[in-house]
Amino acid sequence: MPFIGVFDSGVGGLTVLRALRARLPDVALRYVADSAHAPYGPRSSEFIAQRSLAIAEFLIDEGAALLVVACNTATAHAVNALRERWPLLPVVGIEPGIKPAVAASRNGKVGVMATTATLASARYQELLRAHAQGCQIISQACPGLVDLIETGQLDQPAIREKIQQCCAPLREAGVDTVLLGCTHYPFVQQQIQAELGAAVSLLNIEDAVARQAQKRWQEAGLASTPIAPSTAMTQPLIYSTGKTDAVSRMASLALGANLRAAPIEV
Repeated sequence: MPFIGVFDSGVGGLTVLRALRARLPDVALRYVADSAHAPYGPRSSEFIAQRSLAIAEFLIDEGAALLVVACNTATAHAVNALRERWPLLPVVGIEPGIKPAVAASRNGKVGVMATTATLASARYQELLRAHAQGCQIISQACPGLVDLIETGQLDQPAIREKIQQCCAPLREAGVDTVLLGCTHYPFVQQQIQAELGAAVSLLNIEDAVARQAQKRWQEAGLASTPIAPSTAMTQPLIYSTGKTDAVSRMASLALGANLRAAPIEV
């Protein structure tokens, strides 16, 4: 049975998987967390592309009919390579939504919280040039936050301290809108909101990615694929290239079910 393959450097893309599940409840999903190599943020562009190609090949060999790159950093550094390698395969990426953030801002000051690699990517710079439209964009790198979220211990003091550190420059700049430019960050969205204050609007784009995947699935003629009753509402299959405990815990949290990640070598 064809399925949608989803991957991220770690657990962050589970927020995208949740949105996909909500929009395509009858479609089989498989998710790979590249936890052995997380986070991608401080990695080189070449390394990120190599890992993305390897994981995509695993999912395609398993039967993926559509690929979702549920990682801002991997999209910025690898989505073109994926499309060149598999030109007939629908590939949906994710990137910071600068345009909707600028449109949502009331005072023309927008913060973007993202990994160092995302903010340094050529694609991010292109988005700024295309959509900033005179708006002041405060790009805030959050090194170390992904690593802390990857542990699955979301209430640890170190996460609160890191969020305080990353949000302070945005508060000082007086932003009224903050874009969460990493799929890991929605897991701690409430803490970020508390630190920035209720007057600041937070944006993320998981559902927009799910809508695009739904559109591409339908355009490929896969929406009419028969689904056996026994598999119609099964939970996604979750894989991890590293330790599985935290991935299992976060998958269960994201999808509201008791899920176990299977270890794989890719």
